[in-house]
Amino acid sequence: MAGPKKKTARGRKQDRARVAGGQGYEVRYESKKTGRSASAVKKAVKKVGNTRKRVEKRLGR
Repeated sequence: MAGPKKKTARGRKQDRARVAGGQGYEVRYESKKTGRSASAVKKAVKKVGNTRKRVEKRLGR
């Protein structure tokens, strides 16, 4: 049997580069960070995709 999978920074970095629109805590974090409502964040994710840079640009940050 294989041991536990080694955690690398790569996966985490890729994960941080995205906003999971379905995850309440991620939406709340992003709305707090940009000063916009949670629904605005969700709309932005729907419109431009879940790439954090694009979402923040869309929210005018």
